[in-house]
Amino acid sequence: MVEHTGNQQTKQKKLTHKTRKISFRLSESEYAQISDDIAVCGLSVSSLVRKRLLGVRVASQADLAVLSELRRLGGLLKHIHNETRGAYSSLTAQAIKDLSAYARALSQKTEKRRVASLEDSVP
Repeated sequence: MVEHTGNQQTKQKKLTHKTRKISFRLSESEYAQISDDIAVCGLSVSSLVRKRLLGVRVASQADLAVLSELRRLGGLLKHIHNETRGAYSSLTAQAIKDLSAYARALSQKTEKRRVASLEDSVP
């Protein structure tokens, strides 16, 4: 007997459908901090608060864009290396090391900012 997947999808939707609402008050400084975070992350208020409460990592849109660009540049450097059959291998290797170091530093900065904001939200 074959089971109908439509029922499973309907059950899954019911489990994830957001039906409960919470409202709360904030001080002016708390509201300003959340407003800044919303602008940086590009999320709605409810989405940002939900993710933070559930411990989901929230990265800024700017950081994600920079990381994406770093990956793209790394790919281009690899392409140059392959196309020139390693003629500039010392230069491309150094450039890739620099890009990797910057990407790691950016990731660490983002993680520190996330941890700090989580610590600030704990009463």
